[in-house]
Amino acid sequence: MLRVLSNSWALLLGMGLLMVGNGLQATLMGVRGGIEGFSTLELSLITSAYFLGFLFGSRAAPEMIRRVGHVRVFAALGSLLSAVLILFPVITDPYVWVLFRVIVGLCLSGVYVTAESWLNNSATNETRGQTLSAYMIVQMAGIVTGQAILGIGDAASYTIFIIPSVLVSLAFAPILLSISPTPAFETTKPMSLGELFRNSPLTFVGMTLLGGVFSALFGMASVYGTEAGLSVAQISAFVSAIFIGPLVLQFPIGWISDRMDRRLLILATALVGGVAAIGGLAFGASFQALLVVGFLIGGVANPLYSLLIAYLNDYLDPDDMAAASGGLIFINGLGAIAGPVLTGWLMNTFGPAAGFWGFVATLMLSIAAYAAYRMTQRPSVPVDETAAYVSVMPTASPVALEVATEWAIDQADDGMEDTRGAA
Repeated sequence: MLRVLSNSWALLLGMGLLMVGNGLQATLMGVRGGIEGFSTLELSLITSAYFLGFLFGSRAAPEMIRRVGHVRVFAALGSLLSAVLILFPVITDPYVWVLFRVIVGLCLSGVYVTAESWLNNSATNETRGQTLSAYMIVQMAGIVTGQAILGIGDAASYTIFIIPSVLVSLAFAPILLSISPTPAFETTKPMSLGELFRNSPLTFVGMTLLGGVFSALFGMASVYGTEAGLSVAQISAFVSAIFIGPLVLQFPIGWISDRMDRRLLILATALVGGVAAIGGLAFGASFQALLVVGFLIGGVANPLYSLLIAYLNDYLDPDDMAAASGGLIFINGLGAIAGPVLTGWLMNTFGPAAGFWGFVATLMLSIAAYAAYRMTQRPSVPVDETAAYVSVMPTASPVALEVATEWAIDQADDGMEDTRGAA
């Protein structure tokens, strides 16, 4: 791990600062929108706009990088992102905020593609797994730190919007000033959605539904907290619990996934998330219970993303694994775009608790039910023939997924060599 930190400290520091700013700003949207009197539907559109921009950016950034290079794309998107973040309190109109959030999502997605290309370039076959783990921990820790800043700040002030802008500006300094060489940029031709579904219907359906879950947790949790009457400090703690959960549970779930039928583990984790969401509906009036619910749902939802990827890889040839990453991000992005709008409509129709928790519970239980159904349709892959599990966040760009795939292939090759050696 020390070798990883010495090679990638600038990137990890920069991305950590970026995630602090992004985590703070994402939750702030719901809180400040409530103060400004935005409706639930307007706030849901603002949330969906981020994921729309993120999905578009993940597809546009590779072409921009090929045309003008990593450094120019990184600097241009960083400057635009920092400028837009500071404009939110200047123009407090919900539909202008929708536009701003599209731009934020697009910029962040492009920044992730660029930074993760550098991260991959700085890793070796021996350190790639540790590099990905460190990157995920930095991302989660950054989001949690952003919530802590919001908890002690004044959501009604202009100053709280300056902080994300400053953090984003500072984030680019260590990366752009590092001595890391500019990596060669290559992208894999994506697998068609039809082929993706044929290889793993469970991953296809699960990824689409999980996109809705993640966008609700990441974007609408603060809206729910505001409408439920939570204080800013309580909302910050609630959102923090959602992202502390995967920091604790990601690795135990990953360890288990390499030792059992992954469909059964997908069913179990989705079932835990669905039951926890029902618990939020039943016991959400208790703030302590709300923290436990947030911890459990976040703790299983993020690892479920990685589980679905690993399960798909079990049915793919190594040469096809990277090609699947673009399709996975696309279907997950579609679910993420639709999720906040549906959540907002349900919250507006049935109330904050029933709408928010009911939506999350329905999607998680649907994943569990479909996993149970798929277990009856074909036999499981023997445990000793499964692909390696690697932790990846739902915010990952195609580059991060391809890096994770490369690591999984390396692990599989190492396992085959060990088996031949033992023979």
